Amino acid sequence: MNALLVRLTAAAISVFASAVNSYGQAPPAAPPPDVVTSSAGNIRVERLATLEFPWGLALLPDGRLLVTEKPGRLRVWAGGKLSEPLQGVPSVVNLRPGEQGGLLDVKVDPDFARNGFVYLSYSEAAEQQSSGVTDTGDMRFGRLAGSQDNVIRGGAVARARLVGDRLTDLQVIWRQTPKTVGRGHFGNRMAFGPDGKLYIASGDRMRFEPAQNPASNLGKVVRINTDGSVPADNPFVGREGARDDVWSLGHRNILSLAFDSAGRLWAFEMGPLGGDEVNLVAKGENYGWPLVSNGDNYNGRDFTNPPIPDHPTRREFREPVRTWTPVVSPSGSIFYSGSLFQGWRGSALVGGLSSQAIVRLGFDGGRIAIEERINMGRRVRDLIQAPDGSLYVIVDAEKGDLLRLSPAAQR
Repeated sequence: MNALLVRLTAAAISVFASAVNSYGQAPPAAPPPDVVTSSAGNIRVERLATLEFPWGLALLPDGRLLVTEKPGRLRVWAGGKLSEPLQGVPSVVNLRPGEQGGLLDVKVDPDFARNGFVYLSYSEAAEQQSSGVTDTGDMRFGRLAGSQDNVIRGGAVARARLVGDRLTDLQVIWRQTPKTVGRGHFGNRMAFGPDGKLYIASGDRMRFEPAQNPASNLGKVVRINTDGSVPADNPFVGREGARDDVWSLGHRNILSLAFDSAGRLWAFEMGPLGGDEVNLVAKGENYGWPLVSNGDNYNGRDFTNPPIPDHPTRREFREPVRTWTPVVSPSGSIFYSGSLFQGWRGSALVGGLSSQAIVRLGFDGGRIAIEERINMGRRVRDLIQAPDGSLYVIVDAEKGDLLRLSPAAQR
């Protein structure tokens, strides 16, 4: 009984943080700092530009920075200036304030110097819309699921060639299946593996059924070739009733995906009410959502709505390396390889939305040996290492800043 009380208390503390983790804005109580403290010393926070709900970052080989904005714009930061929106970006489904879809992640082909390809993830409307369809809502997700949105939509990934100030030869190479009405949890964070394959986080679209359904690619990590075809060594290729593009299953909403220097794939995953997860993603593994979680449903517990069992109760599922309650709301991550911030080399740097922080994780093999919170006073949507070892960071807000982090001058 005491253990249950402790869990319920921790979950209650996490309610506010979880409710705003990726759904809406939680403005800081005070102006965000221009200098933040860390184990690497004081860090200077330099504001470079302001964008509308920036979401993804990618570096071109020549050092130019690509930045997406959720309403459907892709820009370039170079030479101290932010470009006008590039032409040729795919159309995104119309957004209302606080929604999760739009133009999301951006990645640069490992062979960009030869082929010029960039990859964009985004939410799109289905070609066929049904009149009168509404989302009944599932109160296990709380009031946030009570949307009257009747647009059938899903996530997609397209690749195109970047030529000057425009994208050409745009081709959709992957889509979430099936498309659904309303709600969020698109996921859609991308990462290129050392094998040259494209890994895509595909969210569960705020539904409890698809993450365990092998015939759907919702609630999964997906692995495809750069042209959208399926690698022959994917774990479910040729299996009846399963999708060939699935790499792992049982995920909720991954907004943070990164490979470490050993070639291992790490997912920093949004939990429900509490229970954010750090997962080491492996071929064919099942991570248990929604059958297990160290978090719980948003509408509490009663006889018709029992608690979600914790991970240790179901040993057939792969257990997280770490869980957080209260949550950090992870979004965007890298493994730092520079030398500008002493002692960070090899650490994961994970953006935090509700936590308004950068979470630094030091690994010892498959376990987390060091955890540090760098308080940014801002919702950190994504971050990337600059060529000189400094960090570019984007802030999740209607007027979201592009920041540069570097060591502060010693006095």
